[in-house]
Amino acid sequence: MIFHFSEEQLMIQQAARDFAQHECLPGVIERDEKQKFPKEQIEKLAGLGFMGMMVKPEYGGAGMDTVSYVLAMEEISKIDASVSVCMSVNNSLVCYGLQEYGTEEQKQKYLSPLAQGKKDGELYIGAFMLSEPEAGSDATSQRTTAEDKGDYYLLNGTKNWITNGGTASVYLVMAQTDATKGSKGINTLIVEKNWPGVTVAAKENKLGIRGSDTHTVMFTDVKVPKGNRIGNDGFGFTFAMKTLAGGRIGIASQALGIASGAYELALKYSKTRKAFGTEIMNHQAIAFKLADMATRIEASRLLCLKAAWEKDNQLDYTLSSSMAKVYASETAMWTTTEAVQIHGGYGYVKEYHVERLMRDAKITQIYEGTSEVQRIVISRSILK
Repeated sequence: MIFHFSEEQLMIQQAARDFAQHECLPGVIERDEKQKFPKEQIEKLAGLGFMGMMVKPEYGGAGMDTVSYVLAMEEISKIDASVSVCMSVNNSLVCYGLQEYGTEEQKQKYLSPLAQGKKDGELYIGAFMLSEPEAGSDATSQRTTAEDKGDYYLLNGTKNWITNGGTASVYLVMAQTDATKGSKGINTLIVEKNWPGVTVAAKENKLGIRGSDTHTVMFTDVKVPKGNRIGNDGFGFTFAMKTLAGGRIGIASQALGIASGAYELALKYSKTRKAFGTEIMNHQAIAFKLADMATRIEASRLLCLKAAWEKDNQLDYTLSSSMAKVYASETAMWTTTEAVQIHGGYGYVKEYHVERLMRDAKITQIYEGTSEVQRIVISRSILK
């Protein structure tokens, strides 16, 4: 096993670290308080090639590997998880899904501008639409319908908790075409936000990742050309599950970054804050917390990198991505809570950042498959 990164990977990591410090850190507290979408940061990320990191250069992407993606996600998530989740969805779910399963026409029309993050000089990103009011973890219970009308589908329904829901130009929408077939009757359709019948509801008022753009999106008699279906008829649920397996690497990396960011802040604070005549790092109660943080974070990092390596080497990464996500997300929640504790009263104050990281951490245990769903995936694999 090789435990070092290539020069290119280290350059990407450093570029992401510099971007996070110089572009994401200024104004991050204000964006969180005002739920302000980080448009300027996303546009600059696109300019660096980070919105289509793993897309082939012939489709406008950067052609990087998944390991580089994990490194970049961790660095940006240390500072602003609202920025990193936009980056994750566009990379792991939308661009990956189109590159892997889309037609050449779909790739030329949609993937290329999505990978570049812009079209006609304007921000151009995507959203992935699976969740519904009554179809969260049970994704087979799709109520959104795509009625086959011959040369087009008539799309009706509601999608909930959609990241990039109000800002995205393109949606990948899962919808039921034939309910009698269950999951085999679901299709994935490429829908443009400006089409008649598409309605974006108010932005959700969230606990964490408050800068990210989370909306309910409704479809009323939206005509979707047959050419905008991804894969064969009935491939939609399989498409969603395969795409989410890769998406979990992105969210695991986000959780890793949130945990790393909180740990670095707690470590720095412990070296300057004094209590009972010495820096608090010298008290065993604090030193042991920091030791456990560092250990859990390193374990999470290795799980993320293993899943990324398997994906890059065309191996089955379903199990490893679920392990990475469940462990990294729970590490993020635990580490951020401990970081607040180490900061004491200051940890409860916004200017010290750790309370925001704690709020941001919680969602990593929920979206793109809850911790309970990950344990189902893991247990099914090991109990075969």
